[in-house]
Amino acid sequence: MSWLFGKKKTPKELLRENKRQIDRAIRDIDRERMSLQSQEKKLIVEMKKMAKGNQNEAVKVMAKSLIRMRHNITKYYTVKSQLQAVSMRMQTLKATQSMADAMKGVTKALTGMNGQMSLPEIQKTLREFERQNEKMDMTSEIMNDAMDDAFEEEGENEETEELVQQVFDEIGINLNSQLASVPATQVAQPAQAAPQAQAAEAEPISDGIDEDLQARLKNLRGN
Repeated sequence: MSWLFGKKKTPKELLRENKRQIDRAIRDIDRERMSLQSQEKKLIVEMKKMAKGNQNEAVKVMAKSLIRMRHNITKYYTVKSQLQAVSMRMQTLKATQSMADAMKGVTKALTGMNGQMSLPEIQKTLREFERQNEKMDMTSEIMNDAMDDAFEEEGENEETEELVQQVFDEIGINLNSQLASVPATQVAQPAQAAPQAQAAEAEPISDGIDEDLQARLKNLRGN
């Protein structure tokens, strides 16, 4: 009677109502089937009694009734299976409707969010971020240079060069002391060598300093 008042049911309400009706029909069918099965058991007992009393005609009539009863029970099973299939289909429709409603809500939310987001504005924001980031790097570099200049004392470079020269001089002194300690010896040659080779080797090495060491010392003194 809802149509008299102009109220229209939603698809979800219609699905719920129809599913309730199908479930009620399935319960009614189960109740009728169980009743027939109970009558079937009683009829079998009566048929056994009639057979013991040699009432063959009555047994034949009861046998026909039993066959029809079993056919009806089979039909009840078939109808119940069909109704259950319809109920499952309705549940699937209900789930599909729920998913459609959820997708509708998500689409509406995405539409609102995309409406609030402007692509040119986002690009402008990213460019501004990049510009400010570069500006911050430049400012940091300038501040570091200014701090180095502020804390650097006068004559620091000259003192640094003097310290380096002192280190080199100390290396040169150490090398000179090492060179002074080298003895001017004469290299002995084996007896099997030729007399000319012995005469050449008999001359002393010039103060025991090789050319490579002299070149290094000259280089250090030149610095």
